[in-house]
Amino acid sequence: MKKRVLRMMATGLVGCMLVGTAAGCGNSGTSNTSSSSGASDSGTAKDEKSSDDIVTLKWIQIGGGQPDNYDAWQEHINEYLADKIGVNIDVEIISWGDWEKRRSTIINTGEDYDIIFSNDVVYESDVRLGAYYDITDLIEKDCPDVKSLIPEDYWEAVSVDGKIYGIPTYKDSSTTQYFVWDQDLCDQLGLDVSNLTELDQLTDAFDTIYKETNQPVTYRASDAPCQFVTTVYDNLALGLPALGVAYDDSSKKVVATYEQEDVMNDLKLYHEWFQKGYINQDAATLGELPTYQAFNIAQGWSQAAQTTWGPNMGVNATAVQWRKTVVSRGSVQGSINCISANSKHPEEALKFLNLVNSDTYVRDALYYGLEGDNFNYTDDKKVEKTDKQWLMAGYSQGTFFNVSLLADQETNQWDEVKELNEKAEASPVIAVSIDTTEFEDELANCTEIYNRYKSEINTGAVDPETAVPEMMSEMRAAGFDDIVEKVQAQIDAAN
Repeated sequence: MKKRVLRMMATGLVGCMLVGTAAGCGNSGTSNTSSSSGASDSGTAKDEKSSDDIVTLKWIQIGGGQPDNYDAWQEHINEYLADKIGVNIDVEIISWGDWEKRRSTIINTGEDYDIIFSNDVVYESDVRLGAYYDITDLIEKDCPDVKSLIPEDYWEAVSVDGKIYGIPTYKDSSTTQYFVWDQDLCDQLGLDVSNLTELDQLTDAFDTIYKETNQPVTYRASDAPCQFVTTVYDNLALGLPALGVAYDDSSKKVVATYEQEDVMNDLKLYHEWFQKGYINQDAATLGELPTYQAFNIAQGWSQAAQTTWGPNMGVNATAVQWRKTVVSRGSVQGSINCISANSKHPEEALKFLNLVNSDTYVRDALYYGLEGDNFNYTDDKKVEKTDKQWLMAGYSQGTFFNVSLLADQETNQWDEVKELNEKAEASPVIAVSIDTTEFEDELANCTEIYNRYKSEINTGAVDPETAVPEMMSEMRAAGFDDIVEKVQAQIDAAN
């Protein structure tokens, strides 16, 4: 299974590389034309529309909040979209801290929207609630560029009971975690961090930085990701990291992840760092992370240290890979755009998502912002960003492989992303869709319990040897072992 998945992924990626031009992958193959700004588009023929024919699509996205220049940006992109495919977009950017509550309200109250960002935490449960439109039979017709761009196994990873309810964003769809350091600070302190590749190797460097700065070395927030779990275990897109299957376990055994020795060792190390002050003391209650951290763990690719992580912090950064690159159902589902089951314009919504993933001019506008304000094109069709911040989240919109390169990039960072995807180790359960119908209540109750404990456990704020048994005791009383048994039965039946 693993070899088959990787082989198919590699085939899709090679095809993407062959089709891609300077404008990125996903071009339709027709003659490219230049936009008014010089960035090439997908070559889709323009369809002149009267104002009465224009459909406005409501798109719910995550990011840093609504950009200050949103109105000007919207007017600019809508003029292009209207000419291209006869649609306009109205984008609501929900801030990171408000996302979980606002998204839940939108889904559970049936609020009007056409497209919404989703991910592995909620995608399959939302599908089973009936929140999203079944696009299985529309993809070939309305999203042909995306259909050919994305490897077949990725479509399997977003299928629920054989149906597709969302367009995955084909980017760093495999998962690679990096230790990201402030290289300027490390140089100042004479620290060589290039060979520090495991958590238990970091303490001495943390101690040196802490004694010099008298500030936390790394920050955690209340909704901190549990990388020590997700780098080792596939959580089967259930939204409950407390159970999973190890990536290297060909027997596909479902285990209680937080009780495993490798996870517990990482948790104890985090607690040690917290006690020493290396981690911020308000970690369990902090809503959003600060812009700057001397050290952080981030998912991405090594060149992001130069193109994203460092510039965002205002320093020179360096990235050191932590653990192996993996691809799972959850990693592919890490960014999906879904159409509302109540949308009046599902075909138009799919045509728009097709354009996002195939037209470089549209993709740049979403990724970089308003041309002439947030960025400018160079003569060689690269991008120079201005000092004006753009608050939309690039990873949540569409593929990375048709985003224009930055002017100061000597190499194409997207080539590295493709290579990581190609070399990723596939989860043994990547194609297994778990039907939660028989244990919905138990899963909801256990997830609620996990969410109560995670802020303190995942940030190192409490002793895991005390807190984890307490959490697991509560979850077992709520049916955790029954969930494990039924998930295991479905995995075994799928073999």
